[in-house]
Amino acid sequence: MSLGDQIARNLPYLRRYARALTGSQATGDAFVRATLEAALADEDLKQSLGDGRVPLYRAFNQLWASAYLEVPETVGGGPVDDFAQERLRTITPLNRQALLLTTLEDFSIEQAGEIMDLSPQRIEQLVQEAVSEIDRESATSVLIIEDEPLISMQLEDLVTSLGHEVCGTAATRTQALEVVSSNTPGLVLADIQLADGSSGLDAVDDILAISRVPVIFITAYPERLLTGDRPEPTYLVTKPFQEKTVRAAISQALFFGSSRSPE
Repeated sequence: MSLGDQIARNLPYLRRYARALTGSQATGDAFVRATLEAALADEDLKQSLGDGRVPLYRAFNQLWASAYLEVPETVGGGPVDDFAQERLRTITPLNRQALLLTTLEDFSIEQAGEIMDLSPQRIEQLVQEAVSEIDRESATSVLIIEDEPLISMQLEDLVTSLGHEVCGTAATRTQALEVVSSNTPGLVLADIQLADGSSGLDAVDDILAISRVPVIFITAYPERLLTGDRPEPTYLVTKPFQEKTVRAAISQALFFGSSRSPE
C-alpha cells in the first residue's frame, strides 16, 4: 500500500476527531488540511505518517497545540463556527483532548500520551478531570432519533444516567418533527437510516430550521460522512458504540453548545 493510500485510509477518522475537538466541521477540516500541508513541506514528517494512525494524530496535535488559540476568522462557515472559534480562544481543552483520543478514537492511554507528548500518568489524570467535568455539567433535554428499539432504550438509559432528560424518541423523520413541535431539545442524538426509509440527516435539517441545537449522529458507516467534500456532521459516533464514547461526544457537543448566544 502506498503512503498516500495509508494516509487516506486514516484521514476520515482524523476529521472526526478534529471536528469534535473544535466543535466545527469547517474549523476541524481546516486543521486537517493544514496538517497535510505541513507534511508535504517536511519529507521526514511525511514519511512518518506511513506508520499508522498515531503519527498522523501526533502531527495534527503538534499543529493544534501551537495554533488553536489563533483560529483565523476566515475559517468559520457560519454562526455555529463563530461560536466554536470564540470558545477555542478562551480555553485550553487538554483534558477533553485526552478524553476524545481514548474514547471517540479508541487509542490506548499510552498511544494518547505519544500523540499529546505527555506521560501515560498525565493522560490518565486528564481523562479523570474530563470525566469529573461531565459529572458536573448542567442537565439538558435530549431527543433520540433511532429506529432500533433496543439501541433507543440503551441511549435513553445512558442519557438519564448523565442527569439529562429525554424529551422524546422518534423512529422516523415525521415522528422527530412531532416531538420538536411540542418539546424543543437541547441536544439531538440521531441515527442516519430510519424505520420508514427516511433519513436522520433530513430529520435534523428540519429541526435545525426551527432551532439551533447540537447534534450527534450515530452510524455504522461514519467514513461516508467524513469526506470533507461537502457539509457534513460535526459529531459522529460509530455503531456499535461504547457508552464512554457517547458520553464523551455528548459532553463535547454540550461544551460548544453552551457557548452559543441566544437567537
